[in-house]
Amino acid sequence: MADGQALDEVVTFTSDLIRIDTTNRGGGDCRERPAAEYAAARLAEAGLEPALLERTEGRSNVVARIEGTDPSADALLVHGHLDVVPAQAGEWSVHPFSGEIRDGVVWGRGAVDMKNMDAMILAVVRSWAREGVRPRRDVVIAFTADEEASAEDGSGFLADRHAALFEGCTEGIGESGAFTVHDGSGRQLYPLAAGERGTGWVKLTAHGRAAHGSRPNRENAVTRLAAAVTRIGAHEWPLRLTPTVRAALTELAALYGLAADLDDVDGLLEKLGPAARLVEATVRNSANPTMLEAGYKVNVIPGEAVAYVDGRYLPGHEDEFRATLDQLTGPDVNWEFHHHEVALQSPVDSPTYARMRAAVEEFAPEGHVVPYCMPGGTDAKQFSRLGITGYGFSPLKLPEGYDYGAMFHGVDERVPIEALHFGVRVLDRFLRTA
Repeated sequence: MADGQALDEVVTFTSDLIRIDTTNRGGGDCRERPAAEYAAARLAEAGLEPALLERTEGRSNVVARIEGTDPSADALLVHGHLDVVPAQAGEWSVHPFSGEIRDGVVWGRGAVDMKNMDAMILAVVRSWAREGVRPRRDVVIAFTADEEASAEDGSGFLADRHAALFEGCTEGIGESGAFTVHDGSGRQLYPLAAGERGTGWVKLTAHGRAAHGSRPNRENAVTRLAAAVTRIGAHEWPLRLTPTVRAALTELAALYGLAADLDDVDGLLEKLGPAARLVEATVRNSANPTMLEAGYKVNVIPGEAVAYVDGRYLPGHEDEFRATLDQLTGPDVNWEFHHHEVALQSPVDSPTYARMRAAVEEFAPEGHVVPYCMPGGTDAKQFSRLGITGYGFSPLKLPEGYDYGAMFHGVDERVPIEALHFGVRVLDRFLRTA
């Protein structure tokens, strides 16, 4: 089991990493190198030989390998990203890059997304070095840049240009899974992610006839765009159940003593109460308009108008997503992918999934582990290009009333110290047996 020093270090490392401002504003405006150097130094102190790799100056990634005891076993990838989304200091109770430790909680941007997991990985690896522990299979550690934008400087770059570093890796674990969900009735759920919806960020472009704003214009680009955006926003996507979501609904229904009526999923979700939040965003594709750009003067009708839509599609349903966008945009509006990544589907009956479940149950015997499909995406998408099956597994035991989902990209992001200690113990237990 991870030692007491590991429990102290995970708190220190989380705080230290938060204090290193790795804000990713998009468009290449980020510098992860100081955080990468920090992580690499901690790994080197544990006897590893980390490599710092950059596609763009300052956008650093770290990769290191721990050799296992069984050379014939497939390797396991353990990854976390170093960048964070922006934070406005005036909106926070503490400075978002202070890494302040107060009342048993570590505060700051990245406390949950996801410098906490980075710190857990470092703490476990260093604990192993002190004990002389070697895992059964090779474990490849990767700390990445640019996950909060395109991943072009991060996992995408590593998968495309440094595939040899991941030789033998068949499975990987990363962010967003094995965290406590309190259902309001005393039950504690621990969703383990075994899938992700695909990313389809879409750019809509409407063309028309530029003219004076005082004259009638039936070829108004803004009007054409607005009509398409309205159709997309109002569209009711049909129900689609993937294997992971089907397994989640079946297990949740059994836990709550309900019939697993998958012919009436909406009715079943209503009966599940707060637990339905784990599933409701992943039973359909979605497309939400988010940005509008048009015009430069109130009395000028522009010849072009642009909108952006955050689209997500379930594994196996990208073709349906594309066809529906063709229909909803209509003949006067063109659409193209602004950013596009695959959907993922991972088996929930694999030995690795069973070991993750067992690790959580050992330290949270009162909890109920359930399958989970992430509504968004992670670096697992890019690593899937290498044939790596991805799972979301960054364990945290959270108190009732702690809104884990609100911490992601939210104000006053923070993580309890006890949650970090739980994460280290569970991660250590899983990696030793993986």
